[in-house]
Amino acid sequence: MRILKLAAVVLVAVACGKESATNGSTATSTAASSGPVDLTGAGATFPYPVYSKWFAEYARSTGVKINYQSIGSGGGIRQLSEQTVDFGASDSPMSDQELVGAKGGPILHFPTVMGAVVITYNVPGLSAPLNLTPQVIAEIFSGRITKWSDTRITSLNSGAKLPASDILVVHRSDGSGTTFIFTDYLSTAVPAWKSAVGKGKEVKWPVGLGAKGNEGVAGQVKQTPGSIGYVELAYANQNKLPAAAIANQSGKFVSASVPGVTAAAAHIAASLPANTDYRISIVNAPGADSYPISSLTWILVYQHQPDTVKGKKLVDFLNWAYTDGESMASDLDYAPLPPELSSKLKSRLAEIQLASGK
Repeated sequence: MRILKLAAVVLVAVACGKESATNGSTATSTAASSGPVDLTGAGATFPYPVYSKWFAEYARSTGVKINYQSIGSGGGIRQLSEQTVDFGASDSPMSDQELVGAKGGPILHFPTVMGAVVITYNVPGLSAPLNLTPQVIAEIFSGRITKWSDTRITSLNSGAKLPASDILVVHRSDGSGTTFIFTDYLSTAVPAWKSAVGKGKEVKWPVGLGAKGNEGVAGQVKQTPGSIGYVELAYANQNKLPAAAIANQSGKFVSASVPGVTAAAAHIAASLPANTDYRISIVNAPGADSYPISSLTWILVYQHQPDTVKGKKLVDFLNWAYTDGESMASDLDYAPLPPELSSKLKSRLAEIQLASGK
């Protein structure tokens, strides 16, 4: 299983390195290069390992080939909006403006799996994970806490040997769903961050050094003592980087884990109205066991499918994903959707209308 995880993350690293090619001209693909494909998609790098696994398993069981270009959330939204792919993928839901600008009519958001963004750091000599609160995280990434020995950090970490050295903030330099998740969390948990910096796939960072892709941030943190950054959980695990325990809404310090992400989603899913469009955030969720920087990732599809055959294949695949694919998520450091949410989404597939009207 460890080999499978490593192979998956290597694939992500290759894909994320190409994230700046937003038009997909140099994007990677999960489908075999030889022979025709049945469906094409593009977008988020974060779910690439699990999507790659899904597409391979689905091709083996059904013969349907799916080519996915892992070019980043913004690229996936653009390609779907221009109708150059059959589906898009994003770690950040489309804005109202993006939805209006799409050429093919209404776009539906289908959550697929969930993941965690972690605060990773390089502080030599620490033997246990740092405890951090949302307020302290915001102060670090806004440049108001500049030393590891600052009492606002040491007071949360009794007994930890924190140096009096400078903190180097590392953030994404490219538009990314990971940045959206992280800034969505800070905007939700810390009102001052919302007014000063806000949330988005790209923001104006007050301080820090930019790096491309999750692999770029992880690499920069790994090689730079005194640094801190944010990456998806898999990148911290595979680079053997520590991840902070973060105080959740209940005041409990929680480390990132599949159960912690699942707990965050369960509290949100239980209260979803029947007519939701699923552009929902699960950051800073209630519950003692909820990991606070958790997020859904979405597959984006046109409600009105112009090609009946492709539309049916897309619906069939999504139905398979919710029925069989979810069980593969945990092995790749993703959290499966809560069963009640998967059930609602399977029923929602009926909203996708094929060209024939069926």
